[in-house]
Amino acid sequence: MAGGYDATYAAWRANPEGWWSARAAAIDWEVPPRAAFDPTLGVYGRWFPGGRLNTCFNALDRHVAAGLGDRPALIWDSAMTGRVETLSYAQLTDRVARLAGALAARGVARGDRVIVYMPMVPEAVIAMLACARLGAIHSVVFGGFAAAELASRIADAQPKAIVSASCGLEPGRIVPYKPLLDAAIALSPHKPAFCLILQRPERVCDLAPGRDEDLRAAEDAAEPHPCVPVEATDPLYILYTSGTTGRPKGIVRDNGGHAVALANSMAMLYGAGAGDVFWAASDVGWVVGHSYIVYGPLLAGCTTIVYEGKPVGTPDAGAFWRVCGQHGVKAMFTAPTAIRAIKREDPEGRLMARHDLARLEALFLAGERCDPDTVLWAETLLRRPVIDHWWQTETGWAITGNFRGLGLFPTRPGSGGKPSPGYDLRVLDEAGREVPRGTIGDLVVKLPLPPSCVPTLWNNDQGFRDAYLSQHPGHYTTADAGMIDEDGYVWVMSRTDDIINVAGHRLSTGAMEEVLAAHPDVAECAVVGVKDALKGQVPLGLVVLKAGVTKDEKTLEAELVAMVRDRIGPVAAFRTARVVPRLPKTRSGKVLRATIRKIADGQDYTVPPTIDDPASLEEIKSVVAPAGPPLRAPGP
Repeated sequence: MAGGYDATYAAWRANPEGWWSARAAAIDWEVPPRAAFDPTLGVYGRWFPGGRLNTCFNALDRHVAAGLGDRPALIWDSAMTGRVETLSYAQLTDRVARLAGALAARGVARGDRVIVYMPMVPEAVIAMLACARLGAIHSVVFGGFAAAELASRIADAQPKAIVSASCGLEPGRIVPYKPLLDAAIALSPHKPAFCLILQRPERVCDLAPGRDEDLRAAEDAAEPHPCVPVEATDPLYILYTSGTTGRPKGIVRDNGGHAVALANSMAMLYGAGAGDVFWAASDVGWVVGHSYIVYGPLLAGCTTIVYEGKPVGTPDAGAFWRVCGQHGVKAMFTAPTAIRAIKREDPEGRLMARHDLARLEALFLAGERCDPDTVLWAETLLRRPVIDHWWQTETGWAITGNFRGLGLFPTRPGSGGKPSPGYDLRVLDEAGREVPRGTIGDLVVKLPLPPSCVPTLWNNDQGFRDAYLSQHPGHYTTADAGMIDEDGYVWVMSRTDDIINVAGHRLSTGAMEEVLAAHPDVAECAVVGVKDALKGQVPLGLVVLKAGVTKDEKTLEAELVAMVRDRIGPVAAFRTARVVPRLPKTRSGKVLRATIRKIADGQDYTVPPTIDDPASLEEIKSVVAPAGPPLRAPGP
């Protein structure tokens, strides 16, 4: 039913402000906004000016007031401890109100910042919502982040308080958080007034006298705090991403636009509504966790799942399917790298077949481009739609997708779907000219960005302009390269710095990865451009094999080179493919292509603080470092 999408997108294009005003009616406002959009405010305009609301009230209290307090709001499923706990909307509201009371009693008020440095436990969600209840601004830092990175975020956000835990749990090890927190506070020029620490039984920590308190004791002793209305344009949270200048970029998310856009997206994009079980298999330290573990599902009255575990190894590659079956998940959202890891360990889906997935209606993928082979593998085994959609930390929800609430249109594996209503997506060349359909260029969004997208960086308007608005004036630059085909499908091929120039030809490493991923022995892959004295750059392919593959590596490498030459052509100059035990990734599953490129070029590099396993870089270095150049398959 493409007409459902087409008609909705056309309705938005015809009257953007009226369209968003209609969506705003799904939110409870203390004071309705005076307009949908004011182009005179902020860097490029602001959404729902004059409106006053409380995001926590919309996520929790209004459902309780509607008589739905007994409905499950949050299921904590910890594969690390074997525990499963469920909090109803009434129970979650009470705990959030009490933690808000504990924070307020210690001086936290509207506009104050609170850093949340937690593992995947219910208290992480409770802390975020407690801040929202007070009108305080939370900034979640991924649990276990290095002390120096945490210190830089403390210095920039200047929090009044930090909410943390004694430890996190990883397969085979306990990660002590408290020493990292203590070191970060010592390094930061700004010191929090107090810290609330969740004592986990797996590793109890010492509390610093005069600064640290037990979180549960403080919560239990506190009086419940009411919701504090804030301006729609007030910040709800700051989410830091690594900047190129040494200063972290604080992505700001406002209250009003965020609530409207996320509530709308749950039905329109994911086909999820009140009473449905929705699971984003991510972490609250990343934007997916903010949008679709915490706020989106609760705004829509869904049951959300907080999962403490991995896609494989806790205990096996059937972990995700076990969670879906046990809790009756309707829609699941995860990263392509998680599905590739499952595919590698269980290529025939034997572990999947052990679980009852009758209630699962769709699998959504985002985080990085998903290769068609992985989409088709998942669709074949699940016999359900597998929908790749594209969005960014900066946008907070999907730029493109396929829309279950509007009637799905046919998917095209490798494409992220079509633009979401709200996004005027364009493809421009380096001179800022729009390119013909089917031509690769810079993917940009014509301003204004829709609700929930970043209005600016924390205390850094000029940095926001420089990073996102200066390259193509009048447009938000996504830093992704791709194309829009004749039928309006969007193909995100690479980050713009992964478009390589081979003897004057601009080529997408993503297109080469798509070819490599189609080889039956390849579980996952990455292609980066490395320096070449003759051609400027040439592609280097790295592949991880599926479990049980024993083929001779030189034979496999020659097959891969031949596949790329056959499907893309000799112009790609693809002559090098190497087998590696694993690819270095961030904790959110993104392959560290820029770091791999620096290693291959012999440049200095630093180990990114977001890396999941630093040893993986040493493995890559032993394969691709210039001192030991890769073997080249025969051919020109």
